[in-house]
Amino acid sequence: MTKRGPALALTGVAKSFDGLRAVAGVSLAVAAGERRAIIGPNGAGKTTLFSLISGETLPSEGRIEVFGRDVTRLPPHRRAYLGLARTYQITNLFPRLPVLANCVLAAQALLPMKLHLHRNLRRYPAVLARARAVLDAVGLADKARATARDLSHGEQRQLEIALALAGSPRILLLDEPTAGLSPAESALMTTLLKALDRAITVLVIEHDMDVAFQLADRITVLHYGQVVAEGERQEVTANPLVRDIYLGGS
Repeated sequence: MTKRGPALALTGVAKSFDGLRAVAGVSLAVAAGERRAIIGPNGAGKTTLFSLISGETLPSEGRIEVFGRDVTRLPPHRRAYLGLARTYQITNLFPRLPVLANCVLAAQALLPMKLHLHRNLRRYPAVLARARAVLDAVGLADKARATARDLSHGEQRQLEIALALAGSPRILLLDEPTAGLSPAESALMTTLLKALDRAITVLVIEHDMDVAFQLADRITVLHYGQVVAEGERQEVTANPLVRDIYLGGS
């Protein structure tokens, strides 16, 4: 039997901006279904790394593979067709549309029907069913008719997760999903993310260490664009360099 390869593999990935090396030779492999947290101080290169993985930024060096396919030079929409979805630090919604309409647009984005927006949605019951299912999965089923801009900040973050799930992703990149949330909202978001289908590979950037440790099977620590530690929670927290970074050293 052939050994199953990683869902996501980066080899020597680097990115420089006007001489500044934001990501410096990152290599990592994330198994299918794994929950991986990317942590590090501000300026460590975490969001740039996500932009490289999603295709919004092209690397200066290195190789990126999604389920064994080289996607290093593919644009974001091509990576989306391979099952890659991403959320952002700042919510990215259609604020004037109802919550359900937001999900419908996300659900049809990867389907041929995206070119037929003028047709009645009743002709596509599967899309509507998918939109309702992801709203239910994130706890917003009762907000389907609400306008997105009228949701609380925490609910908008939940809706963004729903939009990412609407396209049935195989790999989900979550950039600071608990940013700006109250403790109660953060706890709700953590519970929601822990309940995601284990068939989905999840990478999460998270400043809240407690949240990161609750969500992740493994932790990757970035510092000045480099991987300085990787492993399970006990390994990472015991690492002297990681303790130095987070407790007042460099």
